Amino acid sequence: MKIVFAGTPEFAVPSLQILLDSEHEVCAVYTQPDRPAGRGRKLQASPVKELALSAGIPVFQPLTLKTDEDLQQISSFNADLMVVVAYGMILTQAVLDVPKFGCLNVHASLLPRWRGAAPIQRSLMAGDEKTGVTIMKIVRKLDAGDMLHKEEYVINSLDTASDLHDKLSVLGATGLSKVLAQLEAGAIHSEPQDESLVTYAEKLEKSEAVLDWAQTASELALKIRGLNSWPVAQTLYQGNVLRIWAAEVVNSASSANLAPGYVSCVDKHLDVATGNGFLRLLEIQLPGGKRMPVQAFLSAHNVDGVKLG
Repeated sequence: MKIVFAGTPEFAVPSLQILLDSEHEVCAVYTQPDRPAGRGRKLQASPVKELALSAGIPVFQPLTLKTDEDLQQISSFNADLMVVVAYGMILTQAVLDVPKFGCLNVHASLLPRWRGAAPIQRSLMAGDEKTGVTIMKIVRKLDAGDMLHKEEYVINSLDTASDLHDKLSVLGATGLSKVLAQLEAGAIHSEPQDESLVTYAEKLEKSEAVLDWAQTASELALKIRGLNSWPVAQTLYQGNVLRIWAAEVVNSASSANLAPGYVSCVDKHLDVATGNGFLRLLEIQLPGGKRMPVQAFLSAHNVDGVKLG
């Protein structure tokens, strides 16, 4: 099949790679325009663009796909299929109608749960036991198309959003290859989404990074995992932002009846009282510093009895 691929971030790279390694022809790649990045704010190509160029695939970076010129261009490839993975742009119905077999999307959740922008993070923060990827047909309504295939993943207690991102990106490529084989064999099966089970994964905001110690230790532990590696959970320590990369719920050895946010240091651990239970910080970061294990922090700071936040 002739395939147009549309994607931008690292999450989309395994799916593009599996297409490049297949017998299918990737005739064009669409990705977001280069964006300023780094301290120098130099324009940086997306991971998808870099892979496509290295493979000799034509790359297109329109600001929209809504003009007549955009439609003519994408129509000129006479593609059988368009595969979209985290492209970052809404496709018009005119574009969706161009490929012979329509457009497919690799979405990082088990639909209809967690439609929207941040399914990986929201599934962790909600305490879901499992997640996965869904290969679906694209329709105009957000993430509402018929489901073609799912790959499930059981979340373990150490998984962060960063971990899930990497694992689900590979699962997405695996699921995509299975769907393409079914499509070619004429054995594709589609399943409508149950609208009564829909939940939405709202876009993450920087303001969500601030921890509320009145929440339970379990809720805070899930939030810290879900915000790793952006925007990263944080609290205030002596007026400075203390970023928290990893933590766990513990039965603290402290016998003190501490109010939420107060620190207990016992046996070289940093335990913070919460609305219910204690949260043990494992990896933190001071302003301008690098991530460090809490033991290294405690060797230079006496925080027993200090209030965070």
